[in-house]
Amino acid sequence: MNLRQVYLDNSSTTKVLDEAAQTVFDIMTVYFGNPSSLHGKGIEAEKIMKQAREKVAQVLGVDPGEIYFTSGGTESNNWAIKGAAHSLRRQGNHIIATYIEHPSVLEVFKALENEGFKATYIKVNKEGFIDINELKNSLTPETILVSVMYVNNEVGSIQPIEDIAEIIKTHNKNILFHVDAVQAFGKMPLVPNLKGIDLLSLSGHKIYGPKGIGALFVRDKVRIEPLLHGGGQESGLRSGTENMPGIAGLGVAAEACFNNMINWQSKMQELKKYLKDGILKEIPGAVLNGPEIGAPHILNISFLGTRGEILLHALEAKGIYVSTGSACSSHKSGTSHVLRALGKSPEEQDSALRFSLSPFLSLDDMDYTIQVLTEEVKEIRKFVRR
Repeated sequence: MNLRQVYLDNSSTTKVLDEAAQTVFDIMTVYFGNPSSLHGKGIEAEKIMKQAREKVAQVLGVDPGEIYFTSGGTESNNWAIKGAAHSLRRQGNHIIATYIEHPSVLEVFKALENEGFKATYIKVNKEGFIDINELKNSLTPETILVSVMYVNNEVGSIQPIEDIAEIIKTHNKNILFHVDAVQAFGKMPLVPNLKGIDLLSLSGHKIYGPKGIGALFVRDKVRIEPLLHGGGQESGLRSGTENMPGIAGLGVAAEACFNNMINWQSKMQELKKYLKDGILKEIPGAVLNGPEIGAPHILNISFLGTRGEILLHALEAKGIYVSTGSACSSHKSGTSHVLRALGKSPEEQDSALRFSLSPFLSLDDMDYTIQVLTEEVKEIRKFVRR
């Protein structure tokens, strides 16, 4: 008898859509040309890449020429921040981020601080939203870059990106605004035409596309230094033979998300509310982390009297897959920097689980999860609590 499986770790990675997987296979076996080659196979590949770029641009509401393919969200964040900081260093050396950014932003900021840049980190409230006034007061004549995550990957808080952009550009239109949209892209409508945003990062494997592919939106006329030098691909800004299977797969996944966005967003919101309400009703000592509503696919809850890692494996034994936080930092020791920034107690941090949804789950899956959670939390508390 096969164990029932409920995959609730879609913020870490998603199952690839059948049509995206088929496209990846076709590119690897049939349309396998190098887009830099001048012969027919190369021209064929170049055309496929152009179509994928157009599909990604359509979701964002921008020009295809402003889309540059990368290896994923981490590279996009690194390139945007390092490239912008180094490009603008003569104009200033002050950079701003928030305390709840992804490690691929925070670690880059630390690296830049070691190079002599000055960094300011904006606090968040208990629901994970930044203080707009603190951001406004942090801007100085030396500020050259602000980086703010669109949707937090651990608690699902959605930052007021449009308002933030307006504050930044009112202060100084030359300050570059970078947005890590890895958890927002394809899941919800973004700022129309990315107004006020200069740089935006996204990833393929968060939207039912393949791993190892991402993109960076670079606003026309914005100049950032390349990380990679070599063959001059991607308009000379990102050298290296293009990952054609990944690019084509990303294009298919982005188009599917665009065409189904309203329905998929509504479905995930329904599932999230059902799961949240069920857990908080059935399990005493369950504490919601983050906003009441937030992103449609991310739910973070602490189960006091348990340990998140123990509970994770207990659920896994019953075919339910969740996480204790960001997959990019879950193998490191220590608690979540995001929950710490929200002012959560050590016990709340240590007992937290993240449930991240997809539109391909059902209410029956939620019922099963609530039932198993209720049983396992009760059992674990017998041993953890004294």
